[in-house]
Amino acid sequence: MSKPKVAFICVHNSCRSQMAEALGKIFASDVFESYSAGTETKPQINQDAVRLIKERYHIDMEATQQSKLLTDLPPIDIVIKMGCNVICPYLPSRYVEDWGLEDPSGKSDEEFMAIIDQIETNIKKLADNIQNNILLLTS
Repeated sequence: MSKPKVAFICVHNSCRSQMAEALGKIFASDVFESYSAGTETKPQINQDAVRLIKERYHIDMEATQQSKLLTDLPPIDIVIKMGCNVICPYLPSRYVEDWGLEDPSGKSDEEFMAIIDQIETNIKKLADNIQNNILLLTS
């Protein structure tokens, strides 16, 4: 059976969703395929996110990722909304979850790292739930 495709979505696809895509590739690539996208794009990934992910995980998000639109994604099995504080984008899927994360853009490194920690925890929990068939994926 192929691995489910997980899309981390928010409006601009420049910070939280990009970090989630990168961390999904680090911590769960054996369980699911990670993607990110939004309803709008930014010319570059948030530079604080790029710097902190590089410092902590030695991953250069700018080398392998860019801001993408929802229409750039393949068919998705699981949608993870990052916490839009507005109406989150809609993407057809078999399962949807909202992580409700604050946008750390423009905030301190400590606030950024707290969001990164939460994303890492959530990624590992999501992978565990998929492996143990805890998620109810509809057909």
